[in-house]
Amino acid sequence: MTEEGDQEEQTILTWARNYAKKHHWVLNPDEKKLGIVIRGLARNKQKYGEQYCPCRLRSGDKEKDAAIICPCIYHEEEVEKDGSCHCRLYFRKDALSE
Repeated sequence: MTEEGDQEEQTILTWARNYAKKHHWVLNPDEKKLGIVIRGLARNKQKYGEQYCPCRLRSGDKEKDAAIICPCIYHEEEVEKDGSCHCRLYFRKDALSE
């Protein structure tokens, strides 16, 4: 990854940590899986100009795809119901001990 890509990943990781903290969640404790999602977000931001969820398919329609810009419109319900979002980026704290 380029230095610019590394910097983008670090920016997204910091943003994701702050977002999780604000919602009383945590990020995936598996550093390898967390890194995969963060790299996917950074790659999509560099390639498409938006932080599209790397775990969902883009349609190519900017209006429709706005729903999958991280944090996507589905994440809160998924974390509440399933304990984590689809990408397994965000987790409820109690879901990690289940």
